[in-house]
Amino acid sequence: MSVDLPTPAVALAIAAHPDDVEFHCGATLARWSRQGTVVHHLICTDGSKGTWDPDADLGALVARRQAEQRAAAAALGATGEVVFLGAVDGELTADRATLERVVLEIRRLRPEVVLAHDPWKRYRLHPDHRTAGQLSLDAVVAARDPHFFRHQPHPHHRPRAVLLFEAQDPDHLEVATEADLAARVAALEAHESQIETTHLYGLDGGDDPLTAFREDQRATLAAAAAPFGAELGEAFHLIDDL
Repeated sequence: MSVDLPTPAVALAIAAHPDDVEFHCGATLARWSRQGTVVHHLICTDGSKGTWDPDADLGALVARRQAEQRAAAAALGATGEVVFLGAVDGELTADRATLERVVLEIRRLRPEVVLAHDPWKRYRLHPDHRTAGQLSLDAVVAARDPHFFRHQPHPHHRPRAVLLFEAQDPDHLEVATEADLAARVAALEAHESQIETTHLYGLDGGDDPLTAFREDQRATLAAAAAPFGAELGEAFHLIDDL
C-alpha cells in the first residue's frame, strides 16, 4: 500500500470514452495540474453510444462529446493535449494498427506516468474498458522498446509508472483535497450530454439530482481513501517496474 507518487512532469490518461478519465482520476489530475504537471488525455472511442435516445443524431453527439471532453480537461486545469483516436464506441479493438497509434502518442507526449483502465477487473461488462486497458499496457511495453514500430518518428520512451484505475486490487492512493474534488465534479458536469443520461442513473436525487450526484462523488472518494487512512482520494493499482 502506497500513497502519492512524486508529482510527474508529464502525465497521460488513456481512457475508453469521454468522461472516463474524470470519473476515475479527475481529482488526481487536478492536483497534479495545479502542481505543474502537463496533463494529456487520450480518448480511444468517439462516444457515439453515449445516449439513450434511439433517434439521436450520432454525428452531432460525437462532436458534442469532443467539445465536452476538452471543457472537462480545462476544468481540471490540464494544459496538455486532448487526443481522440476515434474508434467507434463499443467497437474498440486491440489490433496492431490501433496499438501503433497509442504507441505513437506515448512516444510523442513522453509521459512519466500513464493512467489507464485495469484490463483485469473481474466481471467488467463494457468491452471498451477492457480493451482500452489492454491497449494501454501493450503500448507501454512497445513504446519503451526501440525495436517496436521502428519507423515511427519519435524515439522510444519508458514511463516510470502506470496507475490502473477501476482496479481489481487497489494498492495505491492519490490523496485528494476539497479543491481536487471540486475540480473533478466540475469536469464531470462539463460532460453535459452525460448529465442528461448516464451520470445521474441510479441516483435518488428527487428534485435535485445534481446535488445527489455531487454527494455521490464525495462518497466515492471517501470510500476509496478509507482503507489508506485518508479522508478523500482516488485508488489505483500501481505498476512501477517498467
